[in-house]
Amino acid sequence: MTSLIYHNPDCGTSRNTLAIMQASKEPLEVVEYLKTPPSRERLCDLIAMMAIAPRELLRRKGTPFDELGLDDPALSDDALIDAMLEHPILINRPIVVTAKGARLCRPSERVFGLLATPVARYTKEDGEVVAAKDHVDV
Repeated sequence: MTSLIYHNPDCGTSRNTLAIMQASKEPLEVVEYLKTPPSRERLCDLIAMMAIAPRELLRRKGTPFDELGLDDPALSDDALIDAMLEHPILINRPIVVTAKGARLCRPSERVFGLLATPVARYTKEDGEVVAAKDHVDV
């Protein structure tokens, strides 16, 4: 299976996750989700695969989260999904899908547990060294 990353090249966490995947020699498809947002069906599938609530996928920083009042607990899952579809920047990233499952990879080293043959160690952009052996949970 080709692994998939929903990626934002302006995000350091997303860049680190992608780099770990590339260093691990994973067959890879990169979707820049701000240019090519997922459909409603695909977004709902991703949320189900990650076994999270739509609210857990919302990004607050650098988004219209506050202006849209998305912290209102009365908002339904459908309303939150509608907001993410209308404003894809609200979708937190990176989301990675592999044969082992799907997850939001924040922090980036969460990707290790999804990879078939993860690179043993990786140095992130900020100089932090992370090791696969410390992050193999899925």
